[in-house]
Amino acid sequence: MKIAVLAETGNDEPRVAASPDSVKAFTRKGHTVVIQQGAGKGSFFSDNDYKDAGATLAKGAAATVKDADVVLSVRRPAAAAVKAMKKGAMAAGQMDPFGDRKEIEAMAKAGISVFSMELIPRITRAQSMDVLSSQANLAGYKAVIDAAAKFSRAFPMMMTAAGTVAPARVFVMGAGVAGLQAIATAKRLGAVVTATDVRAAAGEQVESLGGKFIFVEGMKDESTAGGYAKELSDEDKKRQAELVANHIKTQNIVITTALIPGRPAPVLVSKEMVESMPSGSIIVDMAVERGGNCPLSKAGEIVEHEGVTIMGYTNLAGRLSGNASQLYAKNLQNFLDPMVDEDGALKIDWEDEIITGCGLIRDGEIVHPILKDEA
Repeated sequence: MKIAVLAETGNDEPRVAASPDSVKAFTRKGHTVVIQQGAGKGSFFSDNDYKDAGATLAKGAAATVKDADVVLSVRRPAAAAVKAMKKGAMAAGQMDPFGDRKEIEAMAKAGISVFSMELIPRITRAQSMDVLSSQANLAGYKAVIDAAAKFSRAFPMMMTAAGTVAPARVFVMGAGVAGLQAIATAKRLGAVVTATDVRAAAGEQVESLGGKFIFVEGMKDESTAGGYAKELSDEDKKRQAELVANHIKTQNIVITTALIPGRPAPVLVSKEMVESMPSGSIIVDMAVERGGNCPLSKAGEIVEHEGVTIMGYTNLAGRLSGNASQLYAKNLQNFLDPMVDEDGALKIDWEDEIITGCGLIRDGEIVHPILKDEA
């Protein structure tokens, strides 16, 4: 089997879909791996690192994917790369299924099969393939580190002869993978940490990390069968906003993580809430790529509003590109391994719930319900 790994085309995407370790794993099984020149530069993997691992290098996307059975990427491949793929090839990456519909349709017209790694079902058997978790974990850590670097005060309480330095107060909104890592990181740095989530079940996880859980009393658990948060009713939105408004006034750092698949990010921190925060406070909006949890956030920018700094970094996991690429490459390796038969050929089981969960296109036909419903 020939596996091709593309270089990312976006200026804000330093990650790569294969590491030297994953290349070694593929070549040990007899596969041929072709890496686009410079693909690993942003993650500090040189072309020589890949050559030493057993890969061959190709110049340009078209040459890289030529005759490839499998094409791996971080983001959705560019149109030129898709056109150069052979009919019947398989592409796997973070395909942004809720994004540009025309690009999805162009991939279908190319006659390939496409898998969107964001849609890997959250079942036990698929945990090692879950790119959302591996990348969100790093993003949650980085959000706190970035906030601490920007914050003009210390995180831990310090008792000195000249007086006591009060600990920073950190409020994490959303206790998914990113939020839980943010809680753990802030706690390790010595902050007083509180967190909220629309899922009542998250409370136990928050408290196990040393945080205090803030929850609307009497609100039912707003989670899907897969464990994701779902949109609140208008009444619960109002009650949640009141809870946050009262709590946020005393917080120094707020990390927002709330996303609803297929929808714009919900607004959690209003302009009025920002203006109620102490001067010098920091907000890290981790949902800024989907519109943001704060209306004052700007993607890719740091904004200051009445003494409050709002950080809108996109691709936080990519700011730890070396670690992020290593984990992402392993996720893809774990996804591919079960598809390969004893002879080393690609054999996709379209009855498998992992495959049906993340398969967007099968041999040129759009098959995933979320895309068929939009047609």
